[in-house]
Amino acid sequence: MRTREGDLIALTREGHFDVMVHGCNCFHTMGAGIARAIAAAFPQALDADKATAHGDRAKLGSISVAEASHDTHRFHIVNAYTQFHYGGQGRNADYHAISRAFEAIASRFPQSRIGYPMIGAGLAGGDWNMIAPRISEALEGCDHTLVVLPQ
Repeated sequence: MRTREGDLIALTREGHFDVMVHGCNCFHTMGAGIARAIAAAFPQALDADKATAHGDRAKLGSISVAEASHDTHRFHIVNAYTQFHYGGQGRNADYHAISRAFEAIASRFPQSRIGYPMIGAGLAGGDWNMIAPRISEALEGCDHTLVVLPQ
């Protein structure tokens, strides 16, 4: 897993990634974290989320996809359903769902440059030491990069 500092949205717009991934809950709520910024910048990502069943636990581990562009760069935004609920105390991140979602991404975008934040390790309360190996395993052989905000 490569890591670089920066703003995932800006880097994607600049053409560094063909696929931008972020974690979602199953209730069409993109109200915090990077999901909020993505929904504001790319309403089509929220539309793709809202095209899925509201509150359906079966979405865990699946993805929805929106197409976007900036200048001449076309890219995909992947809503990865990595948690059922949002907010509250404890861990909302579902480690198995994270693995399955990234397996789906690898299958659908095997030749793409994929960028993502520390999915599940922020507001979702997951342990990055448990999450990172799952992403690396699922994306083995893919061109993928973890993007972290500068300190």
